[in-house]
Amino acid sequence: MLGIDPGLRRTGWGVIEAVGNRLSFIASGTVTSNNKLELAGRLVQLHDGLARIVQQQLPQEAAVEHTFVNKDAGATLKLGQARGIALLVPALAGLEVAEYAPNLVKKTVVGTGHAEKEQIRAMVKVLMPRAVFDSDDAADALAIAICHAHHRGSMTSRLSKLGAA
Repeated sequence: MLGIDPGLRRTGWGVIEAVGNRLSFIASGTVTSNNKLELAGRLVQLHDGLARIVQQQLPQEAAVEHTFVNKDAGATLKLGQARGIALLVPALAGLEVAEYAPNLVKKTVVGTGHAEKEQIRAMVKVLMPRAVFDSDDAADALAIAICHAHHRGSMTSRLSKLGAA
């Protein structure tokens, strides 16, 4: 499964395999855009970079973090556009795309919804000792994938229990 941490300058991505409760690191990295380009050109760079990742890694599903809203409306809007690319690329590849709030990702991986970047990095390494990442964005993307593996599994379990009832 592919986790994506959207950003206009840097979009982190991480691919893991989840078999039962066992998580395995596959790959991670960061797609960047050139901040000297106009917005449309930067979005194309993010699109093309994520499309290459999907083609190379062939994930079965994807998860994207919800946009963090801040006081700068212009920055939030640009982040939302980058997030649109993060949702679009896996959807165009036919993948189901789940979405998670940042606090849920942190609570799932670290145990608290207000964890710092260092705590996320450390817990990703604890959960997947072989994980390597080139940025906080890539570590966050792995955390999003871990969150999805956890919640997808519990959701599947709940649905199967409902079907059995």
